[in-house]
Amino acid sequence: MMKKKLLVLTSLFASTAMLGACGNLGKAISGGGASQVVTSKKKGYQTTGQTDTDYYQGIIKDGRYLTNKARGVGVYQNSDNMLNLKSFEAGMMNLSKEQFPTKSYVFREGQVLSKDTVENWLDRKSKDNPDGLNPEDNGKKEADKRNPIYVQQIEEQDYMQEKDGKLSLAGVTIGIGMNQKDYYQKEEYGATYTTDISTEKMKEEGQKAATTILARLRQKSEIGNDTPILICMFKQAPNDSLVGGSFYAYALSKSGTSISSWTDTDIKSVVLPATDSSSVPNENDATSFSAFMNKTQSFFPNLAGVTAQAQYKGKELQGMHVNITTQFYSMTEITSFAQFVSQMARTYLPSGVPIDITIKGSDGTVQAFLSRDSGQTSYYTHVFSSY
Repeated sequence: MMKKKLLVLTSLFASTAMLGACGNLGKAISGGGASQVVTSKKKGYQTTGQTDTDYYQGIIKDGRYLTNKARGVGVYQNSDNMLNLKSFEAGMMNLSKEQFPTKSYVFREGQVLSKDTVENWLDRKSKDNPDGLNPEDNGKKEADKRNPIYVQQIEEQDYMQEKDGKLSLAGVTIGIGMNQKDYYQKEEYGATYTTDISTEKMKEEGQKAATTILARLRQKSEIGNDTPILICMFKQAPNDSLVGGSFYAYALSKSGTSISSWTDTDIKSVVLPATDSSSVPNENDATSFSAFMNKTQSFFPNLAGVTAQAQYKGKELQGMHVNITTQFYSMTEITSFAQFVSQMARTYLPSGVPIDITIKGSDGTVQAFLSRDSGQTSYYTHVFSSY
């Protein structure tokens, strides 16, 4: 069987440290309060500063933002759902905030795990790669007989605190992305086939991978035995899904190599409008969005589509990303439409949660952007000029 290649996936989002809200349905940065670089020679480090206490400060080294050594490394799957990367990175930060508060910790992109290390871990186990977390290739090509790829991606986030005038590593978050479906080819450039992975098997393999990764991390001198490690388990969405995956469980290891218990997150992402209203945890949200969509489409008929990704924790809506595709060309049309959408959003979309609305042309160009924080009623609106 052909061996799967490892590919460094490049996300459209350069950094989740300060812009995590773009993927986690959190606060949107809208006007005012520009971030300033805070330099402290006494403390011997630089940070990006904060636009809002909901965001971590990031670290600057030699005048440049410190990027992740292995960011975006994943097992290549044909037509990968890029929404998975967005949901994965931002969701990690959301879970991290509960353990490592933004007021007490400074964010650092992962610096412990190298690109080569993560690639080896994500590859299949073999004689040449004993560190592989995925099972060895058994040579089978039938979907229900082959050994699938279970572990799809691994990412590290570091959380720092000041100690003795310097920033020291005080916490690590590890995200582990698990496949529900494993896409493969029987021959190079051939048709794509799928091996389905049950939820039970996905969780079983995920826990085994988490235990192994924890033991390996404890052997790293930068981490040692007593640095808290938060392990977050992520369920990848299928390639044809209109939403990204979601985290289904997490565990905190304060020391040692054992994981005593897992906590279920009860997080779910859904697409609106829903073909089946029962799939939406709160049917009132589905009804509200349908009213917004109908009003918007009836007033401006030149629309290719109005959809949303809504995220829930249990039955509680956490936030919503709305995407509108238009066939407008003139600046006056786009401006008028953005103003109208703002009014309809205030009237029909759920209140008390962060919502952002992206208006794009049929060619994918962003024409306007609207956002509202959970504590606001009006929308910040920006129309992009054509020059």
